[in-house]
Amino acid sequence: MSYKDKKVITIGVVSELTGLTDRKIRYYEEKKLIFPERTAGGSRKYSFSDVELLMKIADKMEDGIQTREIRQELVKEQNRATKEELRKKMLQGQINAHFGFRKP
Repeated sequence: MSYKDKKVITIGVVSELTGLTDRKIRYYEEKKLIFPERTAGGSRKYSFSDVELLMKIADKMEDGIQTREIRQELVKEQNRATKEELRKKMLQGQINAHFGFRKP
C-alpha cells in the first residue's frame, strides 16, 4: 500500500489542510463521496489521497455541481482506473507468457 493510501490523518488535521470544516467533511461522507476508516473508538482516519479527493470535491461544489453528479463522476473514474489496472495485468501476463517468465 502506498503511503498516500494509508488512513492515518485525523479529521482535525484534514480540516486544517483543506480549509474545510469538520461538518463539511462529515457531510461529504454522508453523501458517500469519501470513505474514512474508523478507529476502535470511532474516530475517523483519512489518507493523503482522501485529502486530495476532498479538495477536488470542494472545488466541484464551488462550481455548483451537485453531490449526486460528483458521486457519479467518481464512480466512473474508479471504474476507468480498475479497467486500466486489469488491462495492465493482462498485458504483463501476455508478455510474461511470450517470453517464458514465471512468477517465483
